[in-house]
This record gives sequence, C-alpha cells and structure tokens, in this order.
Amino acid sequence: MISTPRLRIRRFTADDAPFVLRLLNEPSFIENIADRGVRTTEQAVKYLKEGPIASYAKHGLGLMLVEKTGAPIGMCGLIRRPGQPDVDLGYAYVPEAWGQGYAGEAAEAMLEIARRDFRLPRVAAFVSPGNDRSLRVLARLGFEPAGKTRLNPADPEVLLYMKTFHTLAP
Repeated sequence: MISTPRLRIRRFTADDAPFVLRLLNEPSFIENIADRGVRTTEQAVKYLKEGPIASYAKHGLGLMLVEKTGAPIGMCGLIRRPGQPDVDLGYAYVPEAWGQGYAGEAAEAMLEIARRDFRLPRVAAFVSPGNDRSLRVLARLGFEPAGKTRLNPADPEVLLYMKTFHTLAP
C-alpha cells in the first residue's frame, strides 16, 4: 500500500470488481483508453485476475486502486506491456474525481516507485490524441513527447510520452 497526503493506493483484489465495472464503462474510459468489453461483475473479476492481479505476480507491478477516504476514485500504476520496451504509467479516474489533482498525486507516487524501487531509467505514457486532461497531467509530471505508436497492430495510433530519470536512487 502507498499513501500520499490525500490518497491511499493499493493492489486490486477481486472484491474491487463492482468499482472496476463502473470505471471501465465510463464513456471517457471507453473513448480515451479502450472498450474492454466488461459488462458484468463476473467479467470485472476476470479482468482483475487476468490483468492487474496477474501482473503483480508476474512483474511485481501493475495498475492499482486509488482511494480517497476509503472510497475508490480510480486506478493508477506501472504496466509492463508485451512488445513495449519500457514500463508505462497508466491511470483512469471517475469523472467526479477529475480536476482535483488526484491523477498527478497518484502518478507522482508511482513514478517515485519506478525510479527508487524498480530503478527504471525512464517510464513511458500512451495517450489518445485529444485527451487534453491526460496531456496536462503528463506535462506537469515532466513527460516529453516522443512520437506516436500503436500498442497493437490493429489499434489506433496513440501519442507516446517519456519521462527520463536523470539520477537513480542509491
């Protein structure tokens, strides 16, 4: 578990499926990230077990639940994607959590873990063109444009941003 001044960030469990079902079906999630086809609580449990929970076991990292005063508001984490050379920062929040600095606060905590604990030289971020909210968050975090890419050959092009750590923690 990770704590910031306003947030608690923890690994997902299957019990978080109702919140994940809601988040993955937010119009903003579907538009800016993807439609994961998760329409039931059972499918949300499967998504968690095959996605974030499997990633913790395989890589020691993954998307994590972000809570404010015990209530889930989003997810944020470090993702190791097949075919991508760098770990990337991913996040998504319910609309009522937007515009309050939570995305940046949780992302800063994840970037510190990437630098200090995983000793990564850099972290990538993928953003759908037109997702201005995410672009502003990444700019505040020190990410720089690094071109365009496709996460999978059939996927639409996304913008690639990189954050380089100039000094690694001892």
